[in-house]
Amino acid sequence: MKTDHITGGSSDTHPTKRLGRGRGNGRGKTCCRGHKGSGQRSGYSTKPGFEGGQMPLYRKLPRRGFNNYEFRTEYAIVNVGDLEKVEGADLIDKDALVKAGLVRSNAQRVKILGNGELKGAVKIKADKFSKSATDKITAAGGEIVEE
Repeated sequence: MKTDHITGGSSDTHPTKRLGRGRGNGRGKTCCRGHKGSGQRSGYSTKPGFEGGQMPLYRKLPRRGFNNYEFRTEYAIVNVGDLEKVEGADLIDKDALVKAGLVRSNAQRVKILGNGELKGAVKIKADKFSKSATDKITAAGGEIVEE
C-alpha cells in the first residue's frame, strides 16, 4: 500500500485550499488571513464560543439546575463470569480482585454484576451486588458478604 492510494476520510470530499501560490490565485500573499495581528500568525485558533470580545452567550445565560457529578458514587464493576480468574482465595474481596487484575488498586467501591456464568461455589465480599449476580452466586452454592 502507498500513501497516495489511501482513500476515505472527510478531507476527500473537498480539495484542500492551495494558499500562498501567487496573486492570480485569489489566495496569494496573505493567504486569506489579512494583515498583522494574532489571527494572521501561524498556530492561532480562537477559543470555542469566542465572539470577538463580545460577552459570549454561555456567560450571559444563568446557570440553573442540579448536577450530580460531584456527589455520585463510582463503582469498579466486575462480572460474575470474570470471578473464575481469581485463584487461590477462599474469600474473594477487593484485594483478591486487584491481585487478579480485575479491579484497579485505587478503586473505592466494588460492584458485582451478573454477566457470565459461575462454575463453582465462591464466597464474595463486595460493596454492592446486582439482583442477577446474587441469584447466580447463590444458585452455584456461593455466599455473599455485603459491606
